[in-house]
Amino acid sequence: MATEANPIGRKPRADAERNRLKLLAAARAAFTAQGELVSMEEVARSAGVGIGTLYRHFPNRNDLVVEVYRNEMARLLEAARNLSGTDEPLEALRLWLLLFVDHLADNIILADALQALVGDKAKDDAAATEQLSEALDLLVARPVSNGEIPDPGIDPLDLLRTLYGVATATPGVEWPKAARRMVDILINGMKAG
Repeated sequence: MATEANPIGRKPRADAERNRLKLLAAARAAFTAQGELVSMEEVARSAGVGIGTLYRHFPNRNDLVVEVYRNEMARLLEAARNLSGTDEPLEALRLWLLLFVDHLADNIILADALQALVGDKAKDDAAATEQLSEALDLLVARPVSNGEIPDPGIDPLDLLRTLYGVATATPGVEWPKAARRMVDILINGMKAG
């Protein structure tokens, strides 16, 4: 399958893939620290690659922002899979919701940048929502099936909407503490049925 970064459809060279991953990590760190207006040159410099390498992988800023966002969603889904395989069901859900709070703390600016993009935002939102739904369905089904919590009868995404609401309703340094407390309130509320 051909992509913009790999037009003839071959598997990327190992060094090209390393550069792409370095660029994504540098972009994520830069967007988190400085906001969406960080320069592409600064991202390339932070990744230790030339600007041409950045543009070969990500022809424009929007492509870079979208790919960083997609990687974050994939990382959250992978964390859900890992936690569901290693932790008790209700604890796995709790730990993943705490990871989501950390994700919000690191990525509110990135989410704002994505919302500001022009283009096929609906497609990107749908893909992100699908990954988050898959993660939550996996994590909520386990404590329901073993009787730790009754079927909540809600869209599991409502848990994330609640945490996002805390994050955006109480901006500033202290909101992550409030959101972490909200995770325990949500878990206890689900146990009470």
